[in-house]
Amino acid sequence: MQTETFHWISTFLEAQSAELGAATNTQLAYGRDLKDFDAYLARQKHDFTTVTRAEVEAYLVYCDAQGLAKSTRARRLSAIKQLYRFAFEEGLRSENPAIQISGPGQDKRLPKILSVEEVDRLLEAARASGRNLSDQTRNTCLMELLYATGMRVSELVSLPIAATRGDPRLLLIMGKGGKERMVPLSPPAREALTEWLAIRDAQDEADRLKKKPLSRFLFPSRGVSGHLTRHRFYLLIKEFAVAGGVTPSKVTPHTLRHAFATHLLANGADLRAIQTMLGHADVATTEIYTHVLEERLSELVLERHPLANEGTRKSGGKMSSEGQ
Repeated sequence: MQTETFHWISTFLEAQSAELGAATNTQLAYGRDLKDFDAYLARQKHDFTTVTRAEVEAYLVYCDAQGLAKSTRARRLSAIKQLYRFAFEEGLRSENPAIQISGPGQDKRLPKILSVEEVDRLLEAARASGRNLSDQTRNTCLMELLYATGMRVSELVSLPIAATRGDPRLLLIMGKGGKERMVPLSPPAREALTEWLAIRDAQDEADRLKKKPLSRFLFPSRGVSGHLTRHRFYLLIKEFAVAGGVTPSKVTPHTLRHAFATHLLANGADLRAIQTMLGHADVATTEIYTHVLEERLSELVLERHPLANEGTRKSGGKMSSEGQ
């Protein structure tokens, strides 16, 4: 990578972090995408400073030929567009060569959903999991909070302990881009939180006596981040699925977020309220759950309605004629 190209990418990523509060994973994804674009340009004897719209479009065609998913191609174009917008605003380019390029769009896929019964089985499995009472209490708190609030897993594992003090009815969550939102806690979640805080406080007291540093996170870890990692929680939730008899492929931290939204909607919650609790910037993102609910209701009609079964209809007609 040329020195000037490296400077462009690093400066852009620093600005994203400072001005927009871009998460580390977002920055890493942008970095990978822009390095791939740079490598392509180098093979074509071009660079960031001279690239034209035609060359950006040729790169997208190349990505398509590589068999990359629409979502990946859309993300790469987004990274390129944002880089050149930044370059234009900073005076590094006199124009944005990617501004008028349309993305490939994304296939609309309905999220996988879990039934209330499946969520209950996951919660029961969490209560019985772990090597000791501390593990069981922590795992129960993790699952109850996730299902009660619809938090993103990154928001859950990095939750500061200070935000949970005082038996809160509402929890303050720091979301994407540093945006804060308030979400209500259910009684089971508050109870699980109270029990976990009692254990956390005892752990802190023991660490204080040993003059060890205290963690500011609700779910601490000895790793670099200082808190439970997303990967570790992903593995935990798969363990709960196996123990609870729920198909593991259906269960991820994000499917609990989907369950939170769909179960609220099914019980009459307002779509705007769900949007606020999920932290969606646009209600159109939240509307996917109305489609999930409609699809599920259609399935129930086809599975349960007596007239949906051709055999039942025929046998019913025969019985009726015989009774006449």
